Amino acid sequence: MKIFTLTLLAATSILASNPAFADTTAQCAPISKEQVVALFDQWNASLKTGNPDTVTANYSDDAVLLPTVSNKSRTNHAEIRDYFVDFLQKHPQGTIDSRTIKLGCNTATDMGIYTFKLKDGNTSKEVQARYTFQYAFENGKWVIEHHHS
Repeated sequence: MKIFTLTLLAATSILASNPAFADTTAQCAPISKEQVVALFDQWNASLKTGNPDTVTANYSDDAVLLPTVSNKSRTNHAEIRDYFVDFLQKHPQGTIDSRTIKLGCNTATDMGIYTFKLKDGNTSKEVQARYTFQYAFENGKWVIEHHHS
């Protein structure tokens, strides 16, 4: 009986620590595709402020940013902020060319193609890029946990 009990306890411990067997009674924060669109619009509006702190506030504390005009991964607020200090000097404004939105429990993914208008001195250019925004519901709000561009 002791061996059975120990085996059962070990199996329970393994299952509880495996995300595939996670507690399915967790509450899911409601979100619609329209609200995901609004999350991108909020992020894009934060670019207009020119303030890297305002932009960085859209990201979770442990977010990962794989940015458009840099080959360096950014994996914390300080690194993400550092990227936007330079990027915001180009006065970026994005428009969505095509998108697919997928909804999950406390997650939402917005992926597709966007185009950025960028200024460099007196010249402007457009840069088209693939993108993925992975949002998570944390501490009562939706934040970007992964942004790949």
